[in-house]
Amino acid sequence: MLVNSVQSKLRAFTLIELLVVIAIIGILASILLPALARAKESGRRALCGSNLRQINLAFNLYTQDYKECLPNTGDVFLWMGRRWRWVVQPYLPFSGQRTDTNNPNVSTNFIPGTLLCPSDYASKTNYDGTSYGYTATAYYSNESINSMSLADTYSANSFTCSSRHLSDAVFPAGKAIVAEWLSAHSGDKVGWWDWRGARIYSFADGHVAYYVAKSLHPAVDQLPDINLTVNGLGGKDVD
Repeated sequence: MLVNSVQSKLRAFTLIELLVVIAIIGILASILLPALARAKESGRRALCGSNLRQINLAFNLYTQDYKECLPNTGDVFLWMGRRWRWVVQPYLPFSGQRTDTNNPNVSTNFIPGTLLCPSDYASKTNYDGTSYGYTATAYYSNESINSMSLADTYSANSFTCSSRHLSDAVFPAGKAIVAEWLSAHSGDKVGWWDWRGARIYSFADGHVAYYVAKSLHPAVDQLPDINLTVNGLGGKDVD
């Protein structure tokens, strides 16, 4: 009798009981996994914001060394991350060298450090590990910006680059200087030239904030484009 009692207590689960346990585990996983994914992305977004704060500081250090002027090399494509990065390299924790002095878009031994958003997988291969863009309003006059088209920002144009001061930003809390190029933290992985998505922006007054594209004022090209902010540094991208 004692043996039978022990055996009854040690009996295996039935198939139905196992299925119930599996179903419960599946339900718990469906509840917890999205929350864990959101928490992980929240951490990545915080790290991206930290990157932009360091980049903003690098630009400020640059202006202190260059009579308060923002970077201007005469390169019409300086807004592209692969190009402005070399100008502020002494002030940022990343390493690498230009492969060709005539082509700043590619590098050797490049370790992006603060230049790569942890949620931006496209830039690892498409943009040489660089996630952030610099506003063209920082090296064109306000009048030139108001006369430019979208095509002028990514093709050769006849406008003259002009050194600008950080203090030229009339609304420093509303004028973005650097921002994520791709909307890496939302479902829509799109660039500046799209009203979908959201991204982190770094402003002339030094603060960093996350905005959906629809929160921005339409630029000269009628897009959420910090390159062509209406009135250039005299205008603002957000209220």
